[in-house]
Amino acid sequence: MNDRTNGAPAGPGSPGSPGGPGNPDDSASGPGTPGTPGTPGTPPANPPRTRAEQRIADLGTAPSLQSEVERLTTALARAEQETADARAGWQRTAADLANFRRRAEQEKAERLGLASDVLLLKVLAVADDFDLAVEHVPAEAQGSPWVAGIAAIDRKLRALLESEGVTAMDTVGQMFDPREHEAIASEDTTEVPDGTVVRELQRGYKIRDRVLRPALVAVARNDQTL
Repeated sequence: MNDRTNGAPAGPGSPGSPGGPGNPDDSASGPGTPGTPGTPGTPPANPPRTRAEQRIADLGTAPSLQSEVERLTTALARAEQETADARAGWQRTAADLANFRRRAEQEKAERLGLASDVLLLKVLAVADDFDLAVEHVPAEAQGSPWVAGIAAIDRKLRALLESEGVTAMDTVGQMFDPREHEAIASEDTTEVPDGTVVRELQRGYKIRDRVLRPALVAVARNDQTL
């Protein structure tokens, strides 16, 4: 009995036989065993990434986002400063141009005014001659057509001057004013206070609110005061 038992070939279901329940090698290498590469049921080593995951991975390999933001912020601040400087420079240039134009217009007006004053002074010299002619008409010539014509020309000349804003100044009886009068003589008298204009030797004129030509006058000289 012992020989038959010990020497009999092992059956399919015997322990230790290939495919038997007790053989550890069969259970370790059987199909479908987890952990064996290439066998069904084993997850892939590098699964495909989603698009979001790929973008996140790309960000991780790109330069630092914070440093890029700082660079762009610095560039923006520099551009804004350059723009502000350019605007300020343009405003200064525009102001300088406006001031230049204003000065040019003022100088032009002053030159025109000076030329006008020179012309008016020459006309006043002619008017003075007419005044002298009218004042010194001989008695026998009074009422003659020739004298009447001279007087008419004098009136037209006065009207022309007044149309340009030129008016004669009243001087006799006024206190001497160096802005309006030019004293070329003095007269001793006690009838008026010292410094009073007693005689007008040449008529003075104003153009609007300024003196065009001062009057030549004689001034009283005494110790009286107002």
